Amino acid sequence: MTGIAIPTARAAASPPPVSGWVHSVETGGTVDGPGIRYVLFLAGCPLRCLYCHNPDTQHMHDGTRTDAADVLADIEATAGFLRHGHGGVTLSGGEPLVQPEFCAAILRGCKAMGLHTALDTSGFLGNHADDYLLADVDLVLLDIKAFKESTYRELTGAPLRPTLEFAERLALMRKPVWLRYVLVPGLTDDLGQIAGLAEFAAGLGNVERVDVLPFHKMGEHKWQALGRPYTLARTQPPDQALTAQVRALFRDAGLNVP
Repeated sequence: MTGIAIPTARAAASPPPVSGWVHSVETGGTVDGPGIRYVLFLAGCPLRCLYCHNPDTQHMHDGTRTDAADVLADIEATAGFLRHGHGGVTLSGGEPLVQPEFCAAILRGCKAMGLHTALDTSGFLGNHADDYLLADVDLVLLDIKAFKESTYRELTGAPLRPTLEFAERLALMRKPVWLRYVLVPGLTDDLGQIAGLAEFAAGLGNVERVDVLPFHKMGEHKWQALGRPYTLARTQPPDQALTAQVRALFRDAGLNVP
């Protein structure tokens, strides 16, 4: 009788490498979290903000398919420099939470190197960030673009509530947040709405600072290169008086505004 061949025991296959779509990298960044930072810009974003200064990152295939291991090797090469500069790594975009598995792999690798990590997000896809991912995030740079539903939809094409729910979840986790607010004349300069956002942010208890970012048109040429109309072409940056007034509203709510 012919015997049946039984395969020999084999080691379990290693998991496939995690890869994602990377748009670009900035080394030596100083505005996307504390200290000197390695900023990884990921491709893909569900929002269509009227003032977007990176419209060339809105689709995942605007980036280059890259293995997480290769990104981490690049980060490791600068890890000493980042630590010396009291900085770390920031995941930005686009919207990094379009690619949560890739983000989680990068964040876990960065924490293994002892690096500070930050997640720069609109919060709209906050439900993509599970507890495993957020455990490796030291700071969330949360961009709340407006505090009224109609204004938020006009600006982004998406609903506001998911972002507020994510902010509330981060508060329950006591996860440090730096709030970012882009001040656009005629669009996000309603002082009543801003006062409401300030009250909301102060009530969360985990907002360490607020950055009021004056609108600029540095990305307008990218819209033109893509053959897309830039509807804010005639909008001017806010003057110093308005910017100071908005910053004062956040300070009056008890928030730190550098």
